Amino acid sequence: MKKTYVTSMPDHIGAFLRASECFARLGINITRVSYNKAVDSHTLFIDAEGTAKQLKKADCQLEKIGYLQENTNKTSIVLIEFTLPDIPGSVTSVLTLINEFNFNISYISSQENGTDYQYFKMGLYVDDYDRVSEFILEAEKICKVRLIDYNSSEKVYDNSIFYNTYVMGLSKVMGLSEEVSRELLVHVNLAMQTLDEKGLSPYRTFDSISKFAELLGNSKGKNFSPRISTHKITDNTEIILIEPPCGSNTIIINSNDKVLFADSGYACYKNEMIDVLRKLIPNFDKMEKTILVTHADVDHCGLLPMFDRIIASEKTAKCLINEYEGKDGYREANPLHKPYINICKILTSYKAVNPDKITVMWNDIPNLQEPLTQIGFFDFEELHFEVYEGKGGHLPGEIVLIDYSKHIAITGDIYINLHGLTREQAEYNQYAPILMTSVDTDASLCREERRSVIERLGVGKWQIFGAHGFKKDYLVKL
Repeated sequence: MKKTYVTSMPDHIGAFLRASECFARLGINITRVSYNKAVDSHTLFIDAEGTAKQLKKADCQLEKIGYLQENTNKTSIVLIEFTLPDIPGSVTSVLTLINEFNFNISYISSQENGTDYQYFKMGLYVDDYDRVSEFILEAEKICKVRLIDYNSSEKVYDNSIFYNTYVMGLSKVMGLSEEVSRELLVHVNLAMQTLDEKGLSPYRTFDSISKFAELLGNSKGKNFSPRISTHKITDNTEIILIEPPCGSNTIIINSNDKVLFADSGYACYKNEMIDVLRKLIPNFDKMEKTILVTHADVDHCGLLPMFDRIIASEKTAKCLINEYEGKDGYREANPLHKPYINICKILTSYKAVNPDKITVMWNDIPNLQEPLTQIGFFDFEELHFEVYEGKGGHLPGEIVLIDYSKHIAITGDIYINLHGLTREQAEYNQYAPILMTSVDTDASLCREERRSVIERLGVGKWQIFGAHGFKKDYLVKL
């Protein structure tokens, strides 16, 4: 079995050597080590592989040599900018106030800028975060004060507890438990290590993750306000489109009083979506719930566990089954994407669905040649779809459904209405590509698939329902 040790580096020569010798004596293999003093001068990550008995012995021995020290005081570092008059002794009053609050200084930076003021940036160790507000109120009596987000700082400063501070911020926004936060800590480090090995600065990526979490958190509870629209197809059939601020749309097809869902959004909005669905479908709690999944991305499959039956292509089913068995999904199979996808799953409370619920409606066709290949049909009451599988430009297993008699298409992420995004959806879509390094598996192939969708539409007025943004009305002339 494998285990990740998030440890405190003891402050003496040969510390890591002693840990390595401990693992070697027990026959445990070290599969990954991450330590970057410029980022975090205390925290060392060790991935180890051995038996449960071996790892339990390692726990005891590492604790004895000072590696497994618990940071129970929840210490944080706060970066603050003070605007001070450019005269001798102006910083003294600020330093006196810092001393009165018993804050330690981890970082100071200041430089004249040709004006009558200097901007002093200071990093302060804070044991009680609630005291920061009190400190700022007192500091504002002395000068102008600005709290700085360290992720947007122009250069690395001495933050000796970076990982804990960063993860505590994300966890607070999303209301994560301590156990889940610890798992998040490991994946944040993996992302940092991946960037470091590529020689890339972490700030843009980590700032984007923070903003991504902030957008998710700001849309929860009473702030969850999806755009909901109803579209008449026939006298007995309508499509309801639910567009949350973050994540995929959910489509509800109501035909002859039977209901089918398509895609389900993020798991972190489960309670909010249930409230919406109960208002739209009076017997929602009692009905048997069937959902069709266009592809196996996190933002489309978050609510699958609450459905009774899940309809999917064979490749999508394989991905969902792999996740349930603790294996990598399609996104995680790319080592560059893996830490970010795992961060996304943790922040959105993603849980893999039980494979017993999955129905494979269309079998896999190996070695697809066309951007879109017809793999079968799907009928639901008055609707009769031809089903096409993409070659994997966005994600393997992706499907498009086209009803040529009713002139409607359900296109997942292969074709979305970019001009029909709300302001919140557009902002969210800025950060998804950064979080996954690319939202498409193959961008050029995805462009071919989008063109192929349009080329397959016959003459007439079409309603295209993509997985993000409003419905697209499209006219094909003779």
